[in-house]
Amino acid sequence: MKKVPISFEFAAPKTAEAFQGLSRAYQRLQRFPHEFISVTYGAGGSTRDGTKSTVLNLSAAGHRVAPHLSFGGDETATIAQLLKDYQAAGIRRLVALRGDRQSGLGTPKMVHAAELVRFIRAETGDWFHIEVAAYPEIHPESASVDSEIHFFKEKIEAGANSAITQYFFNPDAYFQFSDECQKAGIDVPIVPGIMPITNLAGIERFSAICGAELPRWLVKRLQNLGDDDSAIKDFGCDVVTNLCQRLIEGGAPALHFYTLNQSKPSARILENLGY
Repeated sequence: MKKVPISFEFAAPKTAEAFQGLSRAYQRLQRFPHEFISVTYGAGGSTRDGTKSTVLNLSAAGHRVAPHLSFGGDETATIAQLLKDYQAAGIRRLVALRGDRQSGLGTPKMVHAAELVRFIRAETGDWFHIEVAAYPEIHPESASVDSEIHFFKEKIEAGANSAITQYFFNPDAYFQFSDECQKAGIDVPIVPGIMPITNLAGIERFSAICGAELPRWLVKRLQNLGDDDSAIKDFGCDVVTNLCQRLIEGGAPALHFYTLNQSKPSARILENLGY
């Protein structure tokens, strides 16, 4: 089986205990050669300090870390200082996102992710490799496929180097989106985001929040397994392993695993793929 580069995503911890949990999970995943790990930012920048401390600690330990960054309700000076701190620490990759808007923050200083990408480039030049988000199943707020491609292209033209997709379970959505991007003149790597399946309630909750489509056949089969936790994890592992195989065979440039700060689900899939 052909192997492609992989990366892992972790949620920013809010407590010292949560950071230890993240560290343990990452330690177990380090046996799989990977390009980098990313650390999320939280709605409206709500985990900014936790993200920063986690990134700096992991980077100081010699790991390649990519902090997520969104504007939220922060002043541009705050974001500029954060970029300087990351540069000083030798961080060379960022994941630039509009991010989920947190209620009560008012109108953000920047409304679209392309504005954040332009701001990062204006402040730091070519220092950072900038990842942005892509939505093969179309962002819930997009009016059409054309508008989705338009806004995605804006992020690339603003200076983004590559993209990581929202997770999906229909590989055809990814291949169709990639074809449409190529036709629109977008030629950066578009890396599929991979979400392990460990329980129905969790995947339904995440999908409702982010707008990812859950195929009816997948929901029905998970429902049929009831409360059999082991059977659900085995089935979920097989489904996502097959998805990854289809993506690799179809030419996906890499895979980015949403770990949810757990090691076993991603590790099982990678073992199945021969990593």
